[in-house]
Amino acid sequence: MEAIRPSSDLRNHYSEISKQCHEERNPVIITVNGRGDTAILGLQDYYQMKSELELLRTLAEAEEDVVNGRVAPMQDTFDDIRKLLSERKFNEV
Repeated sequence: MEAIRPSSDLRNHYSEISKQCHEERNPVIITVNGRGDTAILGLQDYYQMKSELELLRTLAEAEEDVVNGRVAPMQDTFDDIRKLLSERKFNEV
């Protein structure tokens, strides 16, 4: 559950807010004039959220490919990957 703190706490209690984000792994919502303005979260949680969002985008694109018939047999796909890897390895030598 996220905590809600006024913007003045950023100046006066930054260490406490940072600790709260890292230890509890919950975002802290910062308000300005009583209204939500900013969300603060620990860097680890930010990177995890970013990775999860990228995965969801990739899955949505894949689902769109299936719906539109842009698919190939799995064996063909693996063969193409092996070929690309083999070419890359050959070019590196």
